[in-house]
Amino acid sequence: MREIDIRLAGESIDTLRLLAVDAVEKAASGHPGTPMEAAPIAYLLFTRHLRHNPENPEWPGRDRFILSCGHASMLLYGILHLTGYDLSIEDLKRFRQLGSRTPGHPEYGETPGVETTTGPLGQGFAVGVGMALGARYLAEHVDRELFGYRTYVLCSDGDMMEGVAAEAASLAGHLRLGNLICIYLDNYITIEGETRLAFSEEVATRFLAYGWNVERAEGENLQEMDEVLRRAGSGDRPSLVIARTHIAEGSPNKRGTAAAHGSPLGAAEVRLIKEMLGRDPDDHFAVSNEVREHMSEATTRGQVLETQWKERFEKRAELPDTSLTPWLQSITGLPDGWDQDLPAFESSDGPLATRKASGIVLNALAARLPLLMGGSADLAPSTNTLLRGEASFTPEHSGRNFHFGVREHAMGAVLNGLVHTPGLIPFGATFLIFSDYMRPPMRLAALMGIGPIYVFTHDSIGLGEDGPTHQPVEQLTGLRSVPNLTVIRPCDANETAEAWKAAIRNRQGPTALVLTRQDLPVLDRNRFAPPEGLQRGGYILAKEEGELNAILLASGSEIHPALAAREILQREGIGTRVVSLPCWELFESQATDYRHHVLPPSCTMRVAVEAASPFGWERYVRDGSAVVGMTSFGASAPGDDLMEHFGFSPESISEKVKVRLQQKK
Repeated sequence: MREIDIRLAGESIDTLRLLAVDAVEKAASGHPGTPMEAAPIAYLLFTRHLRHNPENPEWPGRDRFILSCGHASMLLYGILHLTGYDLSIEDLKRFRQLGSRTPGHPEYGETPGVETTTGPLGQGFAVGVGMALGARYLAEHVDRELFGYRTYVLCSDGDMMEGVAAEAASLAGHLRLGNLICIYLDNYITIEGETRLAFSEEVATRFLAYGWNVERAEGENLQEMDEVLRRAGSGDRPSLVIARTHIAEGSPNKRGTAAAHGSPLGAAEVRLIKEMLGRDPDDHFAVSNEVREHMSEATTRGQVLETQWKERFEKRAELPDTSLTPWLQSITGLPDGWDQDLPAFESSDGPLATRKASGIVLNALAARLPLLMGGSADLAPSTNTLLRGEASFTPEHSGRNFHFGVREHAMGAVLNGLVHTPGLIPFGATFLIFSDYMRPPMRLAALMGIGPIYVFTHDSIGLGEDGPTHQPVEQLTGLRSVPNLTVIRPCDANETAEAWKAAIRNRQGPTALVLTRQDLPVLDRNRFAPPEGLQRGGYILAKEEGELNAILLASGSEIHPALAAREILQREGIGTRVVSLPCWELFESQATDYRHHVLPPSCTMRVAVEAASPFGWERYVRDGSAVVGMTSFGASAPGDDLMEHFGFSPESISEKVKVRLQQKK
């Protein structure tokens, strides 16, 4: 590797610092301090260490860079601009403005070169672990030279404090992810002041205990940082580089203070900084021709690297073995026939819990989709998510069965990293109640429009004796409130198969499959509508006999007492329709005519039945009192007893309808 030109490097680093300072000042909002301190590290990474091509940010063989401390977004935008990505000076000037390509925190899909959305601290670190996992899988099963890329993560004290980073670091150390390099900006400062107010642990010792390689360097010492970065990633353990830095490096009055963390430096201070650097204080967003030419070398270097990769790829594709074929197929779309002849269930196969049906369908899909992979938070026997005949992902071997350990939060973020790996379709499983532990990465997946699949079992009070600590009540409402998250709660084994099909097809956002612990009947589809209706979110499962007097709406396990309640009401001459509504999001996406066909506006006598919080059902029944739901946290008892006790028996449901019909008179 060529020697560092200290003068040109210094000019480029100062330019990077000032771009951040000017952008934050112009926006009157943002975080200037961290971009100023981390500018030398960003310079080294993007000009000397990262394998990347600014002209093709999607090149599969590139190294990945994640700015986990997303508040330092102007550092990333500045270095992307200087190295030749499609991000202009005008884009930098519109930092944090409506519709700009430079939002306050980096957003995947908005800015070329941004690998993942970051902002909530710790998330980027954990996503990086997922990206490193995905790269190792492709290297082992497709081609080590093509996919031997590294993942670099830049993080802060806040990332080190967040629990999700600790969970993910523990997993990365256990799995010996030598392709993961994390650079920790150890600046002793957070928003409230010095880190010693709340943080005094020895980070290096903690990471050594996790099984990481740990190095130290001075962040301003280019030669030292360069050497440390060259050593990082050379072994079979993840690397933590602890860089001693000073927030707002170069600011005469705010260097090393919390004042530089979350607000502009102020016009007077900016003027002083530029004067100290020998720059014109009145020249904003300035990039000299010399700096621009020097930094453009990153593009030249990247073009050579990608060309070499393509040559390797073409030679590899000509070989007679077929290990590259599944990957090529997966990045161009789902293979023909992947959803044909999947398991179909007869009524004689029941009763069968939807979690068990899910396991059967999942294994059938895995045989057809070789890059479908995942695991659970130490609950595979309960969630039925083990891929039979497949190896585990261990320190020695990259199998398709992941063991995330009791780490729901990290699991959610790692899935986000895995789904960013070209071709992979990852899933993760736990009990529905523990979805609360992984809400931040689920929200980010929905925001990014990426498609991890969540398998949530033990979905209601019907799970029984474990009691209210494990019985989800408000979780369904919470998940349904997240934009772009598709929540599917199937009522039997065949709806479960359809739910998996919908999840696999949905690559534009995450999907949550919500499944039962308890056994359920498998509906006789000769008597009831076909399960393919699930693909439209809701459908008429059982049509009324005679005039339509009432509609029962339900999802999941509550479909079955609703159908029994319909029988009671029909015997009494009350024409009752049962609508299966497993997925509100899919139903709302249907044309108005279809939704009105299923739920005629003329029939206002509607009762919803779901063993969860009634909140939200007003959109379909128009009156919260018309919901048979849960307004408490359940209890510890056998599931059937609980369903009876809390009003989910056919008799209680039918009585609710009759009372409301009487009230209407």
